[in-house]
Amino acid sequence: MTDIVGVIEQLWRYPVKSTGGERLRSADVDGRGLVGDRLYAVRDGDGKFGSGKNTRRFRRMDGLLHLSSRYPSAGGQPELIDPHGDVVADPTAYLRGYLGRDDVELAREGGISHFDQLPVSVLTTATLDWLRAEIPDVPVDERRFRPNVLLRTPPGTRPFVEDEWAGRKAYTGDGLRLEFVRSSERCVMTNQAQHDLPHSPLVLKAIARAHDNRLDMLATVLTPGTARVGDPVVLE
Repeated sequence: MTDIVGVIEQLWRYPVKSTGGERLRSADVDGRGLVGDRLYAVRDGDGKFGSGKNTRRFRRMDGLLHLSSRYPSAGGQPELIDPHGDVVADPTAYLRGYLGRDDVELAREGGISHFDQLPVSVLTTATLDWLRAEIPDVPVDERRFRPNVLLRTPPGTRPFVEDEWAGRKAYTGDGLRLEFVRSSERCVMTNQAQHDLPHSPLVLKAIARAHDNRLDMLATVLTPGTARVGDPVVLE
């Protein structure tokens, strides 16, 4: 039995962890996730990666969400883009001045993963629309939650429908198969300002109150393939 749960509306890749990402029309996906996703990060002298929180692997570095990153058409190292939309000439030099730290550098992933949790995050429009209705005075869009896939769900779909997918497999695009595992546990990063989205503690409070701080569905990659905007996602 199969079940079409939605259509891919947006694809997002984040070349440099904790910076704004780039929207894609299509994305190759391998065992690690979307090719190039979070492949780079801001690393400090202790080997921790810039994030919105402090953990064993991550160091809170405020301001990264006001930057963005993208891969140039020729590939290679990603471009870092400043808050005014300009590509910086030397990412490491710029980051040291911007963050006021002389121990940071733009670093490619090595033996320690840059991912917070699992490699592919899927968020539905049903859940996003619910949150907008819960906090109507706060601008909310998918950028606060940094999904790889924003899935357009049919009218009437209940919020947090993603919960029902845990433990199931799905396919989409050219041969891509995923296995849904669990939802993300959200942190204060969802509240933080970025570009035209203001800071608001109401975002995380609403998710905590209604859904135990969890939002989206995380997946592992079973079979590499290509995903495209407009592709249906089908549960097996």
